[in-house]
Amino acid sequence: MARVLVVDDADFMRMRLTRLLGESGYETIEAENGAVALKKYQELRPDVVLMDITMPVMDGLTAVREIKKIDPAARIIMCTALGQQTMVIEAIKAGARDFIVKPFQPEKVLGAVKKLLG
Repeated sequence: MARVLVVDDADFMRMRLTRLLGESGYETIEAENGAVALKKYQELRPDVVLMDITMPVMDGLTAVREIKKIDPAARIIMCTALGQQTMVIEAIKAGARDFIVKPFQPEKVLGAVKKLLG
């Protein structure tokens, strides 16, 4: 079973993604900001990371860069609100492999995760 790290500062967003992924057979881990995500990534080495961009403590862009330093093969999908295109481009340059737009459609989330898992 593939493990997905869900990173978002909004509790409801983490719960929604965790439920969706769990119902589709994925094991999930949650983090409320990039700093916690980095720590959990180092400890648990999830197969995929779903990362919000705008968060307190450590934003998603910084977290992507830090995760890629410790694991250049990390598979990261950015979750972005409309209007954050510049941030998405920076995240892709930093090593994120895909992005989904909030409010997201369940099939787009699952499709992005499946694509990265091969």
